[in-house]
Amino acid sequence: MVTWRHHLHKHPELSFKEEMTSDYIASILESHNIEIHRGLAVTGIIATIHGQKQGGVIGLRADMDALPIQELNEFSYKSVHDGKMHACGHDGHSTMLLGAAIYLKEHNDFSGTVHFIFQPAEEGGGGGRVMVEEGIFDKFPCQAVYGMHNFPGIAEGQFAVHDTAVMAANETLKITIKGKGGHAAMPDLCIDPVVVGAQIINALQTVVSRNVAPLNSAVVSITMVNAGFASNVVPDEMELTGSLRYFSNEIGNKVKDNIKSIVEGISKSMGATAIFDSIPNYPATINTPKHAELCAIAASMVVDSNNVLRNEQPTMGSEDFAFLLNASEGAYIWIGNGLVPEDGPKGGCMLHNTQYDFNDEILHIGSSYWIQLVKNILK
Repeated sequence: MVTWRHHLHKHPELSFKEEMTSDYIASILESHNIEIHRGLAVTGIIATIHGQKQGGVIGLRADMDALPIQELNEFSYKSVHDGKMHACGHDGHSTMLLGAAIYLKEHNDFSGTVHFIFQPAEEGGGGGRVMVEEGIFDKFPCQAVYGMHNFPGIAEGQFAVHDTAVMAANETLKITIKGKGGHAAMPDLCIDPVVVGAQIINALQTVVSRNVAPLNSAVVSITMVNAGFASNVVPDEMELTGSLRYFSNEIGNKVKDNIKSIVEGISKSMGATAIFDSIPNYPATINTPKHAELCAIAASMVVDSNNVLRNEQPTMGSEDFAFLLNASEGAYIWIGNGLVPEDGPKGGCMLHNTQYDFNDEILHIGSSYWIQLVKNILK
């Protein structure tokens, strides 16, 4: 498993371009006579293993893609592809699922069928959405689907299981402010969209703090500002881009209504006009409680119940496994990658960091969890 993981880490590929990754995973599965289906969502793989008796059908999912990040690690298996890096642990996720698939092929003393879903394009590409749109659950019906992600900051040998909300919905905010350009020395003859934009950015800081109940959650962040082309010219337009995160659609809609009111109101009061749009990326990742409980039971059989955390806060980060959970019941859990920073280089930084590395010491723990989950559900 370490050999597989290091190979995947060394040869990272971006969303929907995981050709070598897909070929490598498929070759390992086929070498163990595991039935596979390829081509779903371009590079996706569905591996199917049948138990000794008939029974239920479940899906287990791992993501395969890397990020457009230049790796700064110096170990022997560092990325050989400039500007591409497995900085989120998808190399480890695929390896843990591979290990479970091979074990269960050789020890299929369960009743039913398991579909092992190797999914492309989690990192912004929405590979989970594409798989659902291309009929994954029509072609491979599942009673429930399960996912797992490594989590730096949780100790090696621990899991975190949430009953409901795990990760937030994510939308991209787009605001275009239209004013009247002119000479910077004559601002009285202009309608300056930069000044309007500055007022809007400040006002948006009140959207969550003064409109969302303190016990609910939402995040509004303006992350990109684009305006102007010369120091002595007031531009005609300014564009603001940002991110909106929330768990509840009701909260998300309320926040967007408030943003729209602020954007249009401030612009109008200053003589400008504005267009506001919010583009959905990923929905919230919400577990089905009964399936979360099944995950917690399986995890506790691998690492004991004291190491299964049940009260961790959900994160405002997003995950496209949400598309699969919107189409099927199921649950998504976290496996500890190591504490930060006391646990050393393997767990010494968070995800999406140039020096991140998946912790090989948890590969067997994750695979054992998958195996135990199958054995518990498909008795």
